Amino acid sequence: MKKFFVFSFFILNFSLVLLGQQVLSSEVLPHPEVHQERLDRVNKVIQDFVSDNKIVGAVALVSKDGKLLIHRGYGIDDRSTGKKMEKDAIFRIASQTKALTSVGIMMLMESGALLLSDPVHKFIPTFKNLKVLNTFSEKDSTYTTVPAKRDITIKDLLTHTSGLGYAGIGSPAMKAIYAKNKISAGIGETDANIHTTMLKLGELPLEYQPGERWNYGLNTDVLGHIIELVSGLSLESFFQKMICEPLGMRDTWFNLPLAIQPRLTSIYTRDSLRFFTKMEEGKSPISPNFPKLNKSYFSGGAGLSSTVKDYGIFLQMLLNKGSYNGKQILSPRTVEMMLSNHSGRLMGDTHFGLGFSIVTPANTDDIRNVGTFSWGGAFATTYWADPKENIVAVLMTQQLGAGPEWGELQNKFNVAIYQALK
Repeated sequence: MKKFFVFSFFILNFSLVLLGQQVLSSEVLPHPEVHQERLDRVNKVIQDFVSDNKIVGAVALVSKDGKLLIHRGYGIDDRSTGKKMEKDAIFRIASQTKALTSVGIMMLMESGALLLSDPVHKFIPTFKNLKVLNTFSEKDSTYTTVPAKRDITIKDLLTHTSGLGYAGIGSPAMKAIYAKNKISAGIGETDANIHTTMLKLGELPLEYQPGERWNYGLNTDVLGHIIELVSGLSLESFFQKMICEPLGMRDTWFNLPLAIQPRLTSIYTRDSLRFFTKMEEGKSPISPNFPKLNKSYFSGGAGLSSTVKDYGIFLQMLLNKGSYNGKQILSPRTVEMMLSNHSGRLMGDTHFGLGFSIVTPANTDDIRNVGTFSWGGAFATTYWADPKENIVAVLMTQQLGAGPEWGELQNKFNVAIYQALK
């Protein structure tokens, strides 16, 4: 009898642990708090966008309490061959890379290797005695500067308040300055050396004074290289050893292994008449095959490829307060820090944590719950996770230069999920 009670106590406690640490189910399952018929509106929204030629194809994953509610492909992967979009398709996730890099930095903080208050020049010496852009000449890209009022810190990089600009997608002045100095946004970079590039970046002016503006920039690329310098590993090796392998994220890479390369999606752009055109090698400034190329420049801000399932696992780990399937990646308190507001009012009504945008009560047009954290990528991919409802949502398409249709699809996708809840 005593053995029975001991065994029952063990099972009860083990079950309680599992309730707090959900693992994504291997197949789609019904959920008692979700209307199954209403949930099908999510599929209809995405399929309608395919049918109306607003997207070529997509893959979606939605889970609640670890149960997969939706995990399927829609439309076409490659129109030239008629290959349909499979649910395990691999996408170029661009800026969704930033979340993994941010987690990596917080892991190093927990290990005692760095602090959020550390100045960046502690790791990359050219970030000492920084200058800030004062005037800029469009004619020849010359400029004048003023001294930065203070050093930039690890936290400034995590919150995009360092004053750094963005190559390729930032302001005209910063795009010109970075282009002149051969600094790219990192996607598909094969020629440059990342250490040389980061040293050069530190010599160039900031766009704004540290801490005074929220400015989307090359911050997470700098963080990615700091991970390399502190850990002694390449960013690819760090991600694999410290995040992907422990979590079972087998399809998330900078350099895709040969065996899974056939699952990389085609990618499309819109021509001048808004028709979809498949990106071909040699006909674009970015090689569509960059995930297949053997690279050593690992962009912490934009370089990864992944699947909706892998990314769903990553987000569930954060909802589980840092652990997944028995593996503790971060402590609960560190996750809480990451999902708290660190930007004040610098983003207006929206807050920004340590790597994520966060829904606030002021976002009155957003159906997602306050505290939902999110971001997306340049190839029309997006994710969010809602700690209140314990929902993970990932939607990936294969389009560069997505227009207003992409914003419309994201909003309708979000509404369709919440209207299905009981």
